[in-house]
Order: sequence, then C-alpha cells, then structure tokens
Amino acid sequence: MQSAQQEIDERTNLTGSNKFELLLFTLGVSANSDQVELFGINVFKIREIVAMPEITTVAGAAPHMLGVVNLRGQIISVIDLPAIVGRQPKTGLNIMLVTEFARTTQAFAVESVEDIVRLDWGQVLSAEANAAGGMVTSIARLDGNSDHTRLVQVLDVETILRNLMPTTESAINPDMIGPKISLKPGTVVLAADDSVVARAMIEQGLDAMGIPYIMTKTGKEAWDQLQSIATAAETEGKTIHDKIALVLTDLEMPEMDGFTLTRNIKQDPRFRSIPVIIHSSLTGTANEVHVKNIGADAYVAKFVAEELAATIRKVLEK
Repeated sequence: MQSAQQEIDERTNLTGSNKFELLLFTLGVSANSDQVELFGINVFKIREIVAMPEITTVAGAAPHMLGVVNLRGQIISVIDLPAIVGRQPKTGLNIMLVTEFARTTQAFAVESVEDIVRLDWGQVLSAEANAAGGMVTSIARLDGNSDHTRLVQVLDVETILRNLMPTTESAINPDMIGPKISLKPGTVVLAADDSVVARAMIEQGLDAMGIPYIMTKTGKEAWDQLQSIATAAETEGKTIHDKIALVLTDLEMPEMDGFTLTRNIKQDPRFRSIPVIIHSSLTGTANEVHVKNIGADAYVAKFVAEELAATIRKVLEK
C-alpha cells in the first residue's frame, strides 16, 4: 500500500508529462433530462472526501450556501454545488468535497463520487465558447478522441466562488501595488489562464501596474503565440527579448498545462532566458517544489494584485 507521500510524489510527477488526475462526481439530473452527467475537479484541489456530516445553517447566508460544518476543529462553509449548476440530486447530497483553493478552504456538497481518472491535458478542450456563465472551464474526453467518448464537465471553481461570494470592494488597490512597472520598450507580458474570472483579474492587475500584455486562454495558445512572435522578431532582425519581457502562466489549463509550457520555454534555446512566473490557485509545497524543478523563476498564489506586482518587480530586477 502506498504511503501518503508516495501518492503525492506520483501525482506531482504527472505534471512532467502534461498529465493530471481528475476527480469524477455526479450532481443529479437537469430539468430537461434524466441523464446523470459527470463533472470533475482537479485532484490537487481536493483536500479530502467525507460522508456528508450534520450541517449548521447560518442566518442570512448567501443563496446556495447550505451552512457550516465543524471538521476537526475547523469551521468550513458548505456550498450546494448541484443547485449552482442547475441539477437536482436523485439520492440527496451524500458527499462533501473539501477543497483548498486560492488560499481558502471550503466544501462542496455533491450527490456521489464516481472515480479518479488519469488524463493527458490533450484530452481536455476549452469549453468557454459553449459554457454559459463560465462555470465550466473545459470538457474532458475520458476515452480519447472517439465519437463515443464519455464527456466530463470540468468546473471553474474560481468563477463559482466569485459569483457566490463577490467581493464588496475593489479587487485592485493602486496604492497597494505601488509605482507603475516599466518594461523594456516594445516588450509585453505574455499571460495564459483558462478561467474567465482569473483573466479579468489579471488584466485589471496588469493595467493597474501599467504593463502591456497579450492574454491567452491555454498553455498551447501561449506556446503557439510565443513561437509566432519569435518568427516575426527574426524577420525584423530582432530577438524574442525585444518582444516578450516575461511569461505569466496558470498551471491547470486544457490542451497544455503551465508545467509543460514552462518546461518547453526553458528547454528551448531561443526562450530559456525569458522569465516565467507561475500564477496559480494550486497552492502547496509539492506544486511549488515542482515549479522550481522545471525552471520557473517565481511562483505566486492567486490572487493578490500587490503580491503579483511585487513578484513581477523582483523577477524583472534579476
């Protein structure tokens, strides 16, 4: 039987081959269909899975907030995930997924947990153009690129939490960010993130810092963009460093994750000296160690604009 550390090491090593593990669960049926669909969340975001404990309702709680539970001395809010995505459980809310995400801990109530599957990010395609409300960030094809593959809707937890608990104050405080950041003339930041909400926050932050940027939705899109820019620079008699100041990337993205994007950059002689900053909600020692191992220049957790600004300044000063 594997130890907990062996399991962590094995899952962390998956990122070296553009793979990840997806927890599959069900939420019930929709008003228009009796079909039970599969949903998924990256295993790295799951702290634990427990049978639904007794929930204490909280007066004045936001819609879809079931209440709180006391889990080993920690008070955790429980979110009614089926209600948020418009599903009705057939057998009730039986399982609680405790997640650690972007510096917060919360639990999602689901109907059942089905499996944990190991996938290549190439099996995951962006769903942004087809997903209303931005709650589904991508679609995973469990059985590969076949006509009869089972499909899983990968939920965008960032958008769900942001919609459920919108901040009452401005997300960006220019006074906390400090002076504008000056890049080498003609250069931009190349950024990649698959979440609609995350991209909007990053764009607001970079605008507040006075940084020009190119925003992409996946690691593959960023990689293709980088190669295209390099070709254009060569035609002009310039180098990639005359065009790109640094790369800012999320970790989990369809088609190509941030680990693979970073590794591609650092293994290519044309790009290896471009600074890469990992900006992710997947916090934790295992991820941070692996980020260093693949050559990233810095790691910053989502999303505090002043911390992102400080990290960009520090990397550019090098």
